[in-house]
Amino acid sequence: MPHLYNENAAKKSTNLSINSDLLAKVKKLNINLSATLEHALAEELKRAERDKWLKENKGAIDELNKLADKTGLFSDAYRGF
Repeated sequence: MPHLYNENAAKKSTNLSINSDLLAKVKKLNINLSATLEHALAEELKRAERDKWLKENKGAIDELNKLADKTGLFSDAYRGF
């Protein structure tokens, strides 16, 4: 699967607002904010791109499923479940 973004791109500083209690507790545990946010955003991007792809391809997927229901699958004769 191709990368959704350039993991080697330069870092860019930004400002954001976060719950003060959450921030204090995370800092106390020495959790890397940048790495944690980057990981969370990458996961959210992956989920959003997956949802977008499924929405864009819903018609084709439905048609393929109808065809499989009507004609069966080529592997039907070979599977044991």
